[in-house]
Formats: sequence, structure tokens, C-alpha cells
Amino acid sequence: MTVHEKYMKAAIKQALKALKLNEVPIGCVIVHNDIIIGRGYNRRNTDKTALGHAEITAIKKASKYLGDWRLEQCTMYITLEPCQMCSGAIVQARIPMVIIGAMNPKAGCAGSIINLLQMQQFNHQVEIEKGVLEEECTSLLTNFFQELRELKKAKNKNGAPNESRI
Repeated sequence: MTVHEKYMKAAIKQALKALKLNEVPIGCVIVHNDIIIGRGYNRRNTDKTALGHAEITAIKKASKYLGDWRLEQCTMYITLEPCQMCSGAIVQARIPMVIIGAMNPKAGCAGSIINLLQMQQFNHQVEIEKGVLEEECTSLLTNFFQELRELKKAKNKNGAPNESRI
């Protein structure tokens, strides 16, 4: 197992925490000197906030750990390509490297729709590595959304709410 796979597995563990809350299973860890200093998982519905993304939580925790908003010596591992908000936060935090599990063709801003992490117009660009444990990260999300669609279909068919996932 490579170092990147080791830390992506830790990010996947965070995604599983989101799954237990019936949240979209996205997880993130931030590593500094071979130590995880920030962890986060999706909590938008649980916390009722658009800011409840895995990356935002991990950045807050890592910044608190280091006592600085600059995370210049850190690497972020994220199971799904970051959105525009999280990509902006990554640039603002000066994170030099982001390792991505699965790409997000509908909302990804690290190359899928736009690449905010490497825009030369900004004062900071981020090195990106894509596809680390991609199959595992993708299947976690695909299975979640497939189950969600099936539950909605069953709810519409029966006319009664199904509370196991929604």
C-alpha cells in the first residue's frame, strides 16, 4: 500500500461516518509531517448548513492544530473532487497538494468543470493527483445514490415515506 492509499483509506473512513448519518459519503483528511491533523466528512443535512463539507471541516481542524490558517506544509486527501467553495478554501489555505479519489463531473472544480486549484491568476496553485483508490471512492458514492433512487421509487410506488435512508 502506498502512502497516498494509506491516507485515502483514512478519508474513506470519514466518508463512512457521513454514510451512517445518511449524508452523501464524502470524507477528507489533512496530513502534516505524516500525521493526520484534520479530519472531516459531509454533514450538510445534519448541521443544516451549506458549509458542512468534509474539506471545510478538515481545514478548520488542521488550522486549529497548527495555530495558523496557512496549511503550506500539508496534503489533503479527499474522496470526491472538491466543489467551487472547497476549492476556494483549499487555495486560500495555501494547501500545496490535493489527492483526489473520484472525480465529480457534475460539480467538480479541480478539473471536471473548471480547475480552480491551478488557475494561474491566483497567487497560489495546488498540485493535484487524481484517481487514488478511485474504484472504492466511486462505488461508495454510486451505491449511496443508487439506494437513494430505489428508496424514492419505492416511496412513490407505495405512497408512504420510507425512512431508512432519507
